[in-house]
Amino acid sequence: MRHRLSELLYADTRRMAVLRQVRALCLPDAWIGAGFVRNAVWDAMAGRAPALPDDIDVIWFDARRAAALRDRVLEQRLARVAPALMWSVKNQSRMHSRNQDLPYTSCRHAIGHWPETATAVAVRLDADDRLALLAPLGLDDLFASILRPTPGLANARRDVFLRRLQQKRWLERWPFLRLAD
Repeated sequence: MRHRLSELLYADTRRMAVLRQVRALCLPDAWIGAGFVRNAVWDAMAGRAPALPDDIDVIWFDARRAAALRDRVLEQRLARVAPALMWSVKNQSRMHSRNQDLPYTSCRHAIGHWPETATAVAVRLDADDRLALLAPLGLDDLFASILRPTPGLANARRDVFLRRLQQKRWLERWPFLRLAD
């Protein structure tokens, strides 16, 4: 699965350009996740040409620079380079409060608290253009087309997962997806 994901991303020149733009920010523990990865896989499964998601989710982690203003400055910087894209930059060191969790210790820790297992995946490029993968909950659900809440949302906050299913309309766009039992 890791190899297949790498193949999909390397073959997509627009995604590779986005990865390089984020790498150029030189942020600590920086990744692009969620729909950037998920949609690439599901579009390939649907036999569609790869399309970038509506927003590009850039995450990074630095507890010393947790101000939301810093994220907005980074979004503006990215927008100057690629103005056609909708950038969403979030320092994960402050996102725990929005999600009603205990403080996160890294991007890996934060991603494990995202709503769906198939979305809890991120990638980045190293200096040699090698892809690094961050998937604390694995890639099984992503490649098996399964929609499942992450463990933190499975019970107490399942409504968040169900609301996202409705809002995102994934089952309409990719009808082969199925809900986990």
